[in-house]
Amino acid sequence: FPLKTYEELKPTVDRVMAGERELLLAEEPVGWAITRGTTKGESKFIPMTPADLRRRISAGRAVMHYVLMEDRFDLFEGVNLNLNFPSIAGTLEVDGGQIDYGYSSGIYAKHVSAFTPIKSVPSQEEIDSLGGGKTLRDWAKRFEMALEKCRDEDVTLVGGVYQTAIQFGRYLRKEHKCYPKDLWSPQIMTLGSAPGINTRYRPTLRAFYGPVVIREIYGATEGIFGQQWDGNRAWVPNYDLYFFEVETRSGIKMLHEMRPQEIGRLVVSTPVLPRYRIGDIILAFRRPYFRCIGRDNWWTIWQYAWNELATFNLNQL
Repeated sequence: FPLKTYEELKPTVDRVMAGERELLLAEEPVGWAITRGTTKGESKFIPMTPADLRRRISAGRAVMHYVLMEDRFDLFEGVNLNLNFPSIAGTLEVDGGQIDYGYSSGIYAKHVSAFTPIKSVPSQEEIDSLGGGKTLRDWAKRFEMALEKCRDEDVTLVGGVYQTAIQFGRYLRKEHKCYPKDLWSPQIMTLGSAPGINTRYRPTLRAFYGPVVIREIYGATEGIFGQQWDGNRAWVPNYDLYFFEVETRSGIKMLHEMRPQEIGRLVVSTPVLPRYRIGDIILAFRRPYFRCIGRDNWWTIWQYAWNELATFNLNQL
């Protein structure tokens, strides 16, 4: 099967959205996820099927690994501060019909809440009730709801994407003259959506949330592909859930065959997307650790090198 980018798959995806499900999917999707604009070009629409969702649920390992390794089962006595995007953001008109779409983090939170041992506050349904807007006013409403619902709760976990975690901290400082660390003492943050969460953004996150453990989640709209297991600031792939290949200078190979400090373009196979060029550049460290250093652009390696120098991390785990 040939390697494909989203642009090459888009005609097929459009036909699936129009009702020709069997072209790409083995089952009806539970939702359609849209990218948030972190990729170049127009937004991508990715179907999320029950099989795909089960893999995403199984990929929620960062918190469990932390609890087991640190013996912090008291984490489950608190709540997860839910700062996710809405699971319903809009509606598409497709051949006379309508398809609801939302953000993968919201769809994931909505469907997995019944399977997780910690309660998310506010609930995803409450977040969805505020609509799918992306303006500052829309986010102010979500942040006020989160503050109201969690003010008297013991927030032990903050999960989601790093952008909203930082925006929430800035919002509290501007509107309420306090930081999240003044209200709660979270044990751990599990965040994704950008390179450098545990290096470049670590000082800001800790300034807002206190001396919290930070664990990076490597995921995208297409799936949750890895997570940080320990204090090493890199993630470990979910080899048992997805099929990983990588394009390197020496050709295409399995992800686990990469040598330390080798760089390549990631290719993933999911229940929805076979041999899919996701558009990320991967850097290998000693096994089993990897980093996504950015999108597939000519300047990515130079930008990563500059960020490592500026943060004095110097490409260390």
